[in-house]
Amino acid sequence: MKKGMKKNWNALKTLLLCVLIVYVFALLGSLFTSSAVKSPWYDSIRVSLTPPNWIFPVVWNILFFLIALSLFYAWTSGKKESRKRVAIVFGINLFLNALWSFLFFSLKKTNLAFFELIVLWISILFMIFTTRKINKKSAWLLVPYAIWVGFAGILNYLIAFR
Repeated sequence: MKKGMKKNWNALKTLLLCVLIVYVFALLGSLFTSSAVKSPWYDSIRVSLTPPNWIFPVVWNILFFLIALSLFYAWTSGKKESRKRVAIVFGINLFLNALWSFLFFSLKKTNLAFFELIVLWISILFMIFTTRKINKKSAWLLVPYAIWVGFAGILNYLIAFR
């Protein structure tokens, strides 16, 4: 295999691995979410600001793809010493993302989920600051995620503390 083709093949494998890692966590979160959003409990707590249910999987799929792209750009642009930091920051964030779904939808602990969401949002800021030093495109890809989680925080607050 020619050097350029091998480099492209390695980049494609890395991209696919980033997508796989992110979507494994997305799947984990959806296991806690999918049945709950069709439940009477969820219908009873929805606030008027809540978008229709079909919006959430569309937005989240776009966001998870952007997160995977961000991870890819940070990983492939970073030096060996920065890759460990990228892996830790993204790993913590993805865990917190799935944990929020568990707390909110499975345990129905909306107050606890709200405080956990604050930590999740802070972890997104850490992702942005970490990736910005490595690849600005990687950092910008995370901005929609921060905005959406901020909006989710407003919804969560209105549900938990009304």
